[in-house]
Amino acid sequence: MCGLTGFWERSGRGGMEEALRATVARMTATLVHRGPDDSGTFVDALAGLALGFRRLAIVDLSPAGHQPMVSASGRYVIVYNGEVYNFARLRRELEGQGAAFRSRSDTEVILAAVEAWGVKRALQRFIGMFALALWDRQERVLTLARDPLGIKPLYYTCAGGTVLFGSELKALRAHPAFCPEIDRNALPLLLRFNYIPAPYSIYKNVYKLPPGTLLTAPAGAGDLAAPEPYWSAREVAERGVADPLACSEDEAVERLDALLRDAVGLQMVADVPLGVFLSGGIDSSTVAALMQAQSSRPIRTFSIGFAEAGYDEAQHARAVACHLGADHTELYVTPQEAMAVIPRLPALYDEPFADASQIPTFLVSQMARRHVTVSLSGDGGDELFAGYTRYFWARGLWRRIGRMPRSLRGATASVLAGVPPGAWDGMFAAAGAALPRRLRPCRPGDKLAKLAEVVGAGGPDALYLALVSHWKDPAALTPGAVEPPTPLTRQDGGPALPEFTQRMLYLDTISYLPDAILTKVDRASMGVSLEARVPLLDHRVVEFAWRVPLALKIKNEQGKWLLRQALYQYVPAALIERPKTGFAIPLDSWLRGPLRDWAEALLDEGRLRAEGFFAPAPIRARWTQHLAGRNNWQYYLWSVLMFQAWLEANN
Repeated sequence: MCGLTGFWERSGRGGMEEALRATVARMTATLVHRGPDDSGTFVDALAGLALGFRRLAIVDLSPAGHQPMVSASGRYVIVYNGEVYNFARLRRELEGQGAAFRSRSDTEVILAAVEAWGVKRALQRFIGMFALALWDRQERVLTLARDPLGIKPLYYTCAGGTVLFGSELKALRAHPAFCPEIDRNALPLLLRFNYIPAPYSIYKNVYKLPPGTLLTAPAGAGDLAAPEPYWSAREVAERGVADPLACSEDEAVERLDALLRDAVGLQMVADVPLGVFLSGGIDSSTVAALMQAQSSRPIRTFSIGFAEAGYDEAQHARAVACHLGADHTELYVTPQEAMAVIPRLPALYDEPFADASQIPTFLVSQMARRHVTVSLSGDGGDELFAGYTRYFWARGLWRRIGRMPRSLRGATASVLAGVPPGAWDGMFAAAGAALPRRLRPCRPGDKLAKLAEVVGAGGPDALYLALVSHWKDPAALTPGAVEPPTPLTRQDGGPALPEFTQRMLYLDTISYLPDAILTKVDRASMGVSLEARVPLLDHRVVEFAWRVPLALKIKNEQGKWLLRQALYQYVPAALIERPKTGFAIPLDSWLRGPLRDWAEALLDEGRLRAEGFFAPAPIRARWTQHLAGRNNWQYYLWSVLMFQAWLEANN
């Protein structure tokens, strides 16, 4: 896990080596948090190309793992961020074909694989998380590539004939040719989703390389070609649905267990201390259990908790860790400690990012880094095995309301919206004792407020878009902006997935997962020089999950059935079965209390009007309603606040 950057002046005029090296060194220095152990640069002065690298040493800690690294033939030079977990297996295969190695690093295996099989075929053989830049000195071709699921980030742009790229935007900003201009059209995306989805970024003409693609840039001053897929989530989904598993439930559990065990085992390879984030939920408990099953000593587990009722999962994590016999570390975070992270968010995320769980994710990463250099995470289980309640909730909701006249649905929405979320919470609390434990919802008032916003949708896909949208008409808040198309808003038909639930799973896998969940984890962990690994997103697990029939994912209105059965071989169900709470903070009350002055300054009507990015009236209206406790608009307001904080930090 490291940081990479570089540039290529494609005009072919070349440049002075000293100047090229000084520029790429400045770009590289911005990424020191991603790689505090070593740094390096490479310059091809005749071509006008420079590569920069910051290293967090994980495998082969010796200088032999230094980057940029040149291939054995001298043809290729690489800077690479991430891990190829099956590098030892590939190395043995390559040695059988005559390759010789000087180090124990996976970087050298990547170069040998490219020389033996070509770039695209090599990428298809890798099991891992990675972003890389590969320079072909012979053909003068630059290749950028990103892992299949988008675990590792890679930004790029073409500025005045110069290709710039890097793990984070701050590296691009350090190049003199980069002239940042805010893309107003990205703002509706931020307000709708709380993140800016690939390929867009906060800046005009700066792009995120989509997951599972490679971008080939030849010499010349022409425009860059579109990224080329080498692994397609769409094809994987369509193939999996067309060819579902044909085996018994027990056999399906056995196959999933074997695959997850191998994925986790591969990701336990490291020459530095290693642990796992543990919330006590299904996904993280599965990863921890499979780690402990393959370890000869207690694994290290890490969790954080909050004293506020409804937000604390530390007790559940502690129970799972105790059952597994893990060496467990937990930290109860005060509101003051959590809020102290907020000023750091603009620099950590580099562009506006408004998933408030970024705060506890940073805190648990910070705590883990005091003890380990690598931590595994359970991210991905919800999207692969239907863990979010919205999957079966949306499907069931549409079955109930789809035949209702829209006028009646509108009236229902008005009734639901007329009761403040706090009042709904009180009613459910009063009735809670009479409900089975699994039917007691977490924060029911917020869920019913969301229901009021979506019941008027014109179809199941529109309902899902409304369900995952925060501001429902974000363009109305952003004068002069036009919301760009995304997979959730395009009308091009999408993949051939007949089931509504399958389409929801697919859309989350290609958008919400890489652009929100994985971005959050990457920036939070890398901000403290911690490598976060996600074994559930081994692409083999993803391909298997798409072959699992929905009937083995959702049973009795409960998701992740198959994954639960695999977990229950290691951890009793009683330690796991409880309502899903998520990794949240009490942001709603903080905005009414200790964060009120900070938020008020950023949402000042005069300030909003002078800056010109947002229409003040609807934002001020939501802010007033939130402060009065009539509605909980925390997620709507947080997206605006994160842009405002980012704008302030970057002005």
